[in-house]
Amino acid sequence: MSDPTGSGGIEGQPGRNLPPLRLHVPEPPARPGESADFTHFDIPAADAAPRPDEAAQPDAMRDMAYGLIRVLDEDGAAVGAWNPKLPPETLLRMLRTMALTRAFDARMFRAQRQGKTSFYMKSTGEEAVSIGAALALSRDDMCFPSYRQQGILLARDWPLVDMMNQIYSNKGDRLKGRQLPIMYSARDAGFFSISGNLTTQYPQAVGWAMASAARGDTRIAATWCGEGSTAEGDFHSACTFASVYRAPVIMNVVNNQWAISSFSGFAGAESTTFAARAVGYGIAGLRVDGNDILAVYAATRWAADRARSNAGPTLIEHFTYRVEGHSTSDDPTAYRSAEESSLWPLGDPIARLKAHCIGLGIWDEDRHAAMDKELAELVRDAAREAEKNGILGHGLHHPMESMFEDVFEEMPRHLKEQQQQMLDEWKAAGL
Repeated sequence: MSDPTGSGGIEGQPGRNLPPLRLHVPEPPARPGESADFTHFDIPAADAAPRPDEAAQPDAMRDMAYGLIRVLDEDGAAVGAWNPKLPPETLLRMLRTMALTRAFDARMFRAQRQGKTSFYMKSTGEEAVSIGAALALSRDDMCFPSYRQQGILLARDWPLVDMMNQIYSNKGDRLKGRQLPIMYSARDAGFFSISGNLTTQYPQAVGWAMASAARGDTRIAATWCGEGSTAEGDFHSACTFASVYRAPVIMNVVNNQWAISSFSGFAGAESTTFAARAVGYGIAGLRVDGNDILAVYAATRWAADRARSNAGPTLIEHFTYRVEGHSTSDDPTAYRSAEESSLWPLGDPIARLKAHCIGLGIWDEDRHAAMDKELAELVRDAAREAEKNGILGHGLHHPMESMFEDVFEEMPRHLKEQQQQMLDEWKAAGL
């Protein structure tokens, strides 16, 4: 019998002369004890990326998903077509909010280590991603965050004490201890409830954006997820709906190189960029230096203008680095080189903006040191105030019967009966 497949075997049977198949398992560039190496990253000049028109067709800007939008160069100057040319007061507000976020993270991390709360997640090195976007959006645009976007709340001037009450799950916690610490919810700040289930916020954001368009509103939605979460089905469902209905939504992928203990290659980083996920869906895709807050601001503003003009959604990949562990439950030294964070080629977002402001003559080292001291004291005082409402495991809890509340507008009969049964048993036990 002839071999029409050219495989060296009989049709329908495997070829005997072919080499065995091999499964590719991604490996990070460096493991613990090895030298970190980022030479494989292609980092273009800060002024290299063109700025397409906000109404451009996605297929006309395909290359934007493979480049890297940068504004701040190696000398701290703002250059190129994406330079948003912000006034000094906005630049200093950005700098202060990033520094506040870092001070907040440091205090809450320490509180977890002291046993005052069970869990915390820092955003060190990623502050520009949330704060740059928050300041580019309108105050009433709806944000559907993941669990490392606390900077959005701080950029929208949400009270520190309220956030800390939630982390401590104390009597001042508006969520009544029902959410894992750091999973905030603040409707008045346009901040949708954070979920521990990966990427559920993506279809929710797209659905909210579709509803806004159906109502003839002017508000848009923005959502965030990590690069690993792009492997979730919810991500792809959201992209389909966003593309088909041209939903006014910005979909942010925070590529910080690492999931809990696996590097971005397991989500597809070895094959292509995460911004390239947009290409197959016919969505505008941008890839941004996530440690350059001016680039984040400019890309978000571009995407927001595009959404508001009914030109459709945008997917933005923020190329950044997670400096700390995934959470307080994680030890990154177990799976990555200890020197990686110090060698990250795109630097620190706070240091880069500080250098830019100093170069403009609107800032200096002494004022920066004074600001850091002021913010540390501000966060300390807020923590002391929140701790008056209690800390995890030390009394001042919500009443037991409250666990049945806030599910229905009016509690149904069967829940009232269960609530009363619990209270009766609680009383009979002398508790």
